[in-house]
Amino acid sequence: MIPSLFLPMSKEEASAKGYQKFDIILVTGDAYIDHPSFGVAVIGRSLEHAGFHVGIIAQPEWKNAEAFRKLGKPRLFFGVTAGNMDSMVSHYTPSQKKRHNDSYTPGGASGLRPDMATIVYANRCKEAFPDVPIVLGGIEASLRRFSHYDYWKDKVKPSILLDSKADILVYGNGEKQAIEIARRLSLGENIKNIQDIPGTVVKVKNVPAQAIMLPSHLHVSEDKAKYSEMFRILTFSNDNMVAQPVEHWYILQNQRCVYTQQDLDLVYSLPYQRIPHFSYIQPIPALATVRHSVQTHRGCFGGCSFCAIYFHEGKRVISRSEETILQEIQSITQCKGFGGTIDNVGGPTANMYGMDCKIGWCSSRPSCLFPQICKNLIITHKAWLELLQKIRSMGSVKNVFVESGIRHDLFLADKPQYLEEFCKHYISGQLKTAPEHCSNRVLHYMRKPPYSLHKEFQKRYAEIAKKIGKKQYLVPYFMSSHPGCDTQDMISLAQEIKSLGHFVEQVQDFTPTPMTLASCMYYTGHDPLTKEEVPVARTLQQKKCQRAFLQSQDPKNYDILCKALNDASRQDLIGKGPKCLIPEKKPGTGSPHAFSKKRKR
Repeated sequence: MIPSLFLPMSKEEASAKGYQKFDIILVTGDAYIDHPSFGVAVIGRSLEHAGFHVGIIAQPEWKNAEAFRKLGKPRLFFGVTAGNMDSMVSHYTPSQKKRHNDSYTPGGASGLRPDMATIVYANRCKEAFPDVPIVLGGIEASLRRFSHYDYWKDKVKPSILLDSKADILVYGNGEKQAIEIARRLSLGENIKNIQDIPGTVVKVKNVPAQAIMLPSHLHVSEDKAKYSEMFRILTFSNDNMVAQPVEHWYILQNQRCVYTQQDLDLVYSLPYQRIPHFSYIQPIPALATVRHSVQTHRGCFGGCSFCAIYFHEGKRVISRSEETILQEIQSITQCKGFGGTIDNVGGPTANMYGMDCKIGWCSSRPSCLFPQICKNLIITHKAWLELLQKIRSMGSVKNVFVESGIRHDLFLADKPQYLEEFCKHYISGQLKTAPEHCSNRVLHYMRKPPYSLHKEFQKRYAEIAKKIGKKQYLVPYFMSSHPGCDTQDMISLAQEIKSLGHFVEQVQDFTPTPMTLASCMYYTGHDPLTKEEVPVARTLQQKKCQRAFLQSQDPKNYDILCKALNDASRQDLIGKGPKCLIPEKKPGTGSPHAFSKKRKR
């Protein structure tokens, strides 16, 4: 039985410090880990630094309100988050099957949080203390701030503010907004009057004249063309004040809260213990990959169709100062169990650290890299590599690796010596890249660079590995079932994977998550930015078929691939030839063919 109640200190310590009552109680769907990679710890530490007393309830029993009363009534508000991941993505595969584990739970156990955890937790908080304000945060709430397509219900749902009965929603980076809400409530303001904080969304009766108006929820829920129109407006108004009519209200998004290097430096310098709460007996899988890692920046200007970062954090890259990163590394070296290796130094895209825009991150295009690299983007790996070199030079650090994904097109656009230096010192044996597909038509819908660039990068990478005398492998990630992708595209991808000598162990199948461009394409069948029609693998059978092409060597996929190849009149790919994807006869159900054992090369 995993306990549901956690404090940042013992009850005795809280009482000794005057914590007779908590100012704020944070409720999270994740196990509590006091580490800067976990959102509730970051918000809790930031509020604590600002002078507020914070209690944390982690993974509470949600069937009734009793677990939400255990810390008493918070003086200012409940802060509610589903956790680091969307609870529906945590619970279900792209085929909508239940997952059997949850990496943010002790022992990886599943079932410790409900579906749509943000709504459930908020409603229980309201039951426990009806008059206490509720503030939503985290990626689940952020990406449901307006009308959104729900893949799991196959319908368009209104802003999560309605179903949760919450008072205010924080989107994107949330530390500054949480502190400002707490400050204004502590000064006696009514939560209903706090409607103007940047980076928040509220429910109002009237909207300012400058607000950009979206089609109403009623219209977008009944008309796919209106839904596309809404998404198109949002895409080019991502950082601005936007409003949407729903029922007798307006959902009002205030302009995005701008964060600076100084803001991030403060957040990451707070006294995190970098360990789970002492009450946990079993390890928490999510901690293993980040325990000895450092986040160097936030934001991503890639603007990939299937990625939520553009609407969540925004495309503005905010890089931490070198000084505070080195200080954090120094603190990691003092941690129990540190063996001399920094596992990762990166961010949403590792090699965007230190990059900037000449004109201040305009809103006229969602991606700075597609369809071509913007002329105003300042591309340089110099600051990042200098930082990595300084970390590597620290006496207590033996190895520094970059495990986060990188953008190969950025390396190709910069000086060749930077890639060589990176390969020489900061790869643990394999480098992850994300070409996602080999069909340029599909890549167009993904808002990714043409596959020829990845081939060029692959060639350069191999030449460098040979030059420096290291066995280093490239691990490209590919995706199935993305809008715009059909059987012929997956046949081409399967042939490419075979030519590379890969067996894809972890299948990446597109999931339509809220508030992404690809999800809008999936729901409407059109690209909202160009209005062109987009083919969609909509049924579970179609998705299963596309997914099978990523693992064409696996005998369990033989029947579905045989049928797909026959339906596509590609019998030439069935047999013993070097280009064939499957044999003429169904193999045994044992391990994949000997060919497929040349893995990750």
